Amino acid sequence: MTAKTPSELRDHIRGDVITQSDNSYDEARKVHNGMIDKRPVVIVRAANTGDVMTTVNYARDNGHELSVRGGGHSGPGFGTNDGGVVIDLSHMRSVRVDPGAKTVRAEGGTTWGDFNSATHAFGLATTGGIISTTGIAGLTLGGGIGYLSRGHGLSLDNLISADVVTADGKMLIASEDRNADLFWAIRGGGGNFGICTSLEYKLQPVETVYWGPMFFEIEETETIFRFYRDYIKTAPREMGAFPAFQIAPPLPFIPEDRHGDMFCAIVACWSGDPSEGEKQFKAFHDVAEVKAEHVGPVPYPAINAAFDGLFPTGIRQYWKGNFVKELTDEAIAAHVQHGPNAPTVSSTMHLYPINGACQDVDADATAFGHRDANFSMVVLAASDDPADDAAHTKWVRDYSDAVAPYSEPGGYINFMDEDDAGRAQENFGGNYGRLLKLKRQYDPDNLFHINQNIAP
Repeated sequence: MTAKTPSELRDHIRGDVITQSDNSYDEARKVHNGMIDKRPVVIVRAANTGDVMTTVNYARDNGHELSVRGGGHSGPGFGTNDGGVVIDLSHMRSVRVDPGAKTVRAEGGTTWGDFNSATHAFGLATTGGIISTTGIAGLTLGGGIGYLSRGHGLSLDNLISADVVTADGKMLIASEDRNADLFWAIRGGGGNFGICTSLEYKLQPVETVYWGPMFFEIEETETIFRFYRDYIKTAPREMGAFPAFQIAPPLPFIPEDRHGDMFCAIVACWSGDPSEGEKQFKAFHDVAEVKAEHVGPVPYPAINAAFDGLFPTGIRQYWKGNFVKELTDEAIAAHVQHGPNAPTVSSTMHLYPINGACQDVDADATAFGHRDANFSMVVLAASDDPADDAAHTKWVRDYSDAVAPYSEPGGYINFMDEDDAGRAQENFGGNYGRLLKLKRQYDPDNLFHINQNIAP
């Protein structure tokens, strides 16, 4: 029998059941984006897959809205809601590495910081994100773009299997030979098909990388972007590098009189032999004078946490993104016009490369529908002051609108905000039709709809 009240639900849950009367409620309802302020009726901090199954049944049978939270980094705040149920996986963070098989299994609340710490002890890694507090599940289900993408594919390309709690409250194992259609759908379909309580990945021998940001005068932006456009087409796959705009933070490697100045940056990661790193970075130094840099060999987990200080929990944030096939002269002109106006040290544009190994996978092999794109662009504004929200949102929208004519209609679902719901078909690309059929099969009543939704 399904519980009908939060009080009854407590009798069936091993983890914590938190309601508005609990002292921990205000902390428990927070997500990473400080612009999101919602009040669910109950938050279940699941201890195990059984708790997730029970809570899915509770939400479905009682007609409640249902949100799922891993790392809580969803820009639109999909990890919470008003008046509904939240399944919080943050206490499910076990990671087990099999060094012989070069695989790892991690629970659904694991962050990339947790994951990298565990795998690094064995000299292994897989493609992860840019911020260590991001959850592995949300990033992977949407794609998984990171420093290792060009050499080892997206995070979802390294997924071997997953335990998925579906809308009927059952747990299915999804892999190439078990529930293969579900496995196809979760690799790019986001959270539309269920809750991943455990994910298994293949690992690569990556331990120390040669990494760092290089700052160029903002006047060099056009030169840097033109160089990057040509360079990254044929760069060794061990090179993960992206251009960005960055207001100089007060860090020791930046001259003190330049703190607060806007720079064009390249952030690069060489995952091959670290002793070759300096030689591989020479191309960036040759294109224009580097005014400040912090490069050298570092443990791989360190680079995943390098920007955490610019993007702390609670910062107010707004996002937009587009896939890009070709970085045209017209697109570069739009970047030159809008990028230097990034309003805060935590606001930026990153242009991530997704060629190389990402394009080795057939367009219909997984649900990720944009294998022909060469770049994934994100524009992000973030600050602590609510008074800045309107101006910062306008900067993001104006920038995104300016580059849209030179971009694909769709964008990476992990970079979409709440007002991008109308882009769903373009964002899922050529695989949308098959995704829609599978959504109708696995979640016909759209229980899992607080996401970049495929409405059945």
